[in-house]
Amino acid sequence: MNGTRSRSRPEYIPGHIPDPSYVRILDTTLRDGEQAPGAAMTAEQKLQIARQLAKMGVDIIEAGFPCASQEDFNAVKMIAQEVGNKCDDDGYVPVIVAICRCNEKDIRTAWEAVKEAKRPRLLPFIATSPIHMEYKLGKTKQEVLQIARHMVAFARSLGCGDIEFGAEDAARSDREFLYEIFGEVIKAGATTVVIADTVGITMPFEFGKLISDIKANTPGIENAVIAVHCHNDLGHATANTIEAARAGARQLEVTINGIGERAGNAAFEEVVMALRCRGDHVLSGLYTGINTKHILKTSKMVEEFSGMHLQPHKAIVGDNAFLHESGIHQAGLLKHRGTYEILSPEDIGYERTSGPNMVLGKLSGRQALKNRLKEVCNYLFYSKAQSPFFCFMSYFLPFQLGYELKVDEVESVFKNFKAMAEKRKRVTDADLKALVSEKVCDVEPIWKLGGLEVICGTMKFSSTSIKLVSIDGSTHVACSVGKGPVDSAYKAVDLIVKEAVKVLEYSLNTVTEGTDAIATVHVVLRKENMHSDTSTLNGNIINSTFSGIGKGVDVVVSSVEAYLTALNKMLQFKE
Repeated sequence: MNGTRSRSRPEYIPGHIPDPSYVRILDTTLRDGEQAPGAAMTAEQKLQIARQLAKMGVDIIEAGFPCASQEDFNAVKMIAQEVGNKCDDDGYVPVIVAICRCNEKDIRTAWEAVKEAKRPRLLPFIATSPIHMEYKLGKTKQEVLQIARHMVAFARSLGCGDIEFGAEDAARSDREFLYEIFGEVIKAGATTVVIADTVGITMPFEFGKLISDIKANTPGIENAVIAVHCHNDLGHATANTIEAARAGARQLEVTINGIGERAGNAAFEEVVMALRCRGDHVLSGLYTGINTKHILKTSKMVEEFSGMHLQPHKAIVGDNAFLHESGIHQAGLLKHRGTYEILSPEDIGYERTSGPNMVLGKLSGRQALKNRLKEVCNYLFYSKAQSPFFCFMSYFLPFQLGYELKVDEVESVFKNFKAMAEKRKRVTDADLKALVSEKVCDVEPIWKLGGLEVICGTMKFSSTSIKLVSIDGSTHVACSVGKGPVDSAYKAVDLIVKEAVKVLEYSLNTVTEGTDAIATVHVVLRKENMHSDTSTLNGNIINSTFSGIGKGVDVVVSSVEAYLTALNKMLQFKE
């Protein structure tokens, strides 16, 4: 099998999958994934991710929680209008789903957000476990059953013919009650029922048995698709999801990189590649419609937009996933790649190259940079300019990161490269990737760093003078003291921006080695005394947090860049 769809995708029919071996993939990165602390994304970033999910052939895109805020509503509607109406040559167009609580206001708002999609779906949910019904809802089983039945019927009455009913905390629910409530909502018009392991408590064998029992004992289950939504609190989300597919679930709900609340969700790339790698051999021929060659660049896009960093050893998409350092492993690979690789890097979007090992420095020109980027970053360059000089500068598409860089951005990368080369004897491959990643996820900032000067030492407090440039082009200068250079710099920024924020997380890592290494700073902040309208799946109100990343050889500058990125996200986030 290669990375493209090897079997034809069956016709999409709500409540029925013509091929019993086909598994639908629902991606909830834009909803459950964004609920991870610090992962808030702008509407434009969500739209870009939705476009990328469609490129991969995702069956169902959960676009968001329209009732959470006006910003969420607008993002879901924008995705429904654009991505939800773009058919490919095979007639594929993703289903666009909006989640909503089981009340008329939520359902009506969600329908307004998605109804313009070619294939709209609503996902009303309610908790079904004893602990949730007693302590969160304050309702009896019969009250919950009546609400679920009536709300699914109400969603149907609005004109929605594709309804997914979600049983929150189903893994801890009474089994007989699940049979009953699923039977009733299917009778009322639900086309998909989702069993959620909301707190990630089940073992794989338990979860598989639960799915088997629901399939065997739920009245009318043959008229609906069984879906599963697993969290990773005990590290079993992917295993539980695969076990559910073995037991009869035919819609698997996942997030890119496994991001999500607490320990996250089942990881898209792990579930999809497990089915691709083992589907024919041990999973009775189960398969998906995912074009896996887009996985890597989608992963990088989500990592950059969300600010949720991947650990190097993350399965499938981590930096070390296809690296081999041991001499024994390397010797085996040289003889046959299958000795230590069960998957090929090309399957998820890597491209192997064998160009010359060029060392870049301050005397290197644009052509040398171009060649090295092609080798180490898997970029393709396209000539669209009239001038031969701008032949390579006009446009290029970095396939590894999955973004487009225009003429001015490419020129900016080159200028930054030259500036770095002046300070260092050699610019490494990791340096190049770090330089480019600074440009690939930029949004229009409200505040930019115009310059700074720091005085620090052991004799007194540190002080920072800083200049910021606002979106209207005006400059603002402030000076502040603090317990260290970063603290004083942040206080100086606050004097200009005039926003009361609290830094929840500050982390510093080096991308490369040496005293002149590139520093990567990650900042997560929250506006003081501000609560988001965003409700989590369990109905709780959460604080809106915003993350930012800064990279460079100067730690203080990188710290300020990360802080400004997070501040700009916060300011652009409309309540």
